[in-house]
This record gives sequence, structure tokens and C-alpha cells, in this order.
Amino acid sequence: MADEEKSEQKAPQDAGKPGPAEGAKGPKPEGGKGGGGPRPEKSEKAPKGGDGGKKPDAGAKKPDGGGHVKPVKIRMREKYEKEIVPRLMDKLKVTNKMAVPKLTKICLNVGFGKAATENLPKMMEQCVNDVTAISGQKAVITKSRKSISNFKLRQGMQVGCRVTLRGTVMYEFFDRLVNVAIPRIRDFRGVSPRAFDGRGNYSLGLQEQTVFPEIDHDKVEYVHGMDITICTTARDNQHAFELLKEMGMPFRER
Repeated sequence: MADEEKSEQKAPQDAGKPGPAEGAKGPKPEGGKGGGGPRPEKSEKAPKGGDGGKKPDAGAKKPDGGGHVKPVKIRMREKYEKEIVPRLMDKLKVTNKMAVPKLTKICLNVGFGKAATENLPKMMEQCVNDVTAISGQKAVITKSRKSISNFKLRQGMQVGCRVTLRGTVMYEFFDRLVNVAIPRIRDFRGVSPRAFDGRGNYSLGLQEQTVFPEIDHDKVEYVHGMDITICTTARDNQHAFELLKEMGMPFRER
């Protein structure tokens, strides 16, 4: 009896509420606010990286030069590390191999000469292209620092080009210079052993750029020379002389 009385009391309260047919919203259709169909499935994102998303092994050792570049063996560098360093340690009486002299950089310099004052752009362009082909590195144009009236020179005028080689490119160029270019000089009898500056640096001058195999003789319009400076960590001239001699520099007898 008590349950029947409670149900009768709730009935009049619910009588004023609208039913499902009187403007009440029905169940939301599938597919979002607009409805109309099921939601499209989200496409799976492709894993980052070209190796299928695999993480590199933490214990794997990367080769020199990057993760995708195989290490390149340089003949002159290997010869220096395996053969020249032990011999120099005995000759110079050095106990620590880090104190053995070594190459630091090689500088190439070419002056435009009359091309700068007489306005010969073709000759300037050929000099830059030749130095770039010989060294394998883009040449930088040098400009005059001040004006000199006797030489018809103005400040900021292009007077030459230069290149500084270090690391792998330096050893490759030195190998080609000693074993290929210098032996092709006419009437060659050896380079001078007196061209050291007292601080372990050696300077060498070439009269023609055609001694390098990278230069095509048929395309050469102007013949020009160049200055080559080899910088080392040697303390004096004698140490630098022994280093370059062991590396193959053909010095003539004093």
C-alpha cells in the first residue's frame, strides 16, 4: 500500500514534462555533429625517418664523416701516421708522438697582374677557375687595401685569388703536388731547401698552372703561376725540412 501511494504522488510531477515526441532530442547520430554516417578512421602516420622508424643502436659506432658516409682512407695521411711519425721520433729524438711536427694548412695564392689594371675579366675568370679546379675548393678573390698611383691601383680593386686547404683536402693536394705536379716541371732538378721562413713554413713558386693534370691544355688562354705556402707545426727550419723530406718533397742537394 505504501508503494502505491508513492507512485501516485510522482505521477502528477512527471505529467508536465514533454515526452520524446514533443521536441525532445533523440539519440545523437553517428559521425559527429553533422551526422550522416560513421566517422572516417584516422590514417596511421608514417614513421619518421627512412629506416622504418627504427632507432639507431646506441652501442653502434658511427663512421668518420657522418652516419651515412663511409670513412675515406687518405694515402698520405696513413703514410704519415704509420711510417713517418716513428721515423721522425727517432731522428728528432722526440718521446711523445704528439710533439712530432705535422702539416696544418696549405695556402695557394694567384695574382692577376696586368689583368687587374688593364681590365681583362676573362683572365681573372680563368685564374679563379684554374685555382678552383686544382684545389677542389672555391677560390676567394682578394682586393687591394689601399690605392697606389704608380701601379694604377685603386682601393678595393680585385688583384688576385687565394685558397686555404686543411684536413683531408690538404693531404690529397700535397700528395698530387709531390707525386704528379712537380715531376712534370720542365728541366726539374729539385726544389730549393732554403725557402723556409724560420718558423717551420715553406714557400714554393710555380711558373705554369699546366703542370697539374686537372688543367686542360686546349682550353688554356693565359698562362699564370702561383705561390704555394706549406704551414707546419715545426719549431725551426731543420724540423720542417725533415718532415717535408720524409713526406716526399724532392729537395735538391744543398
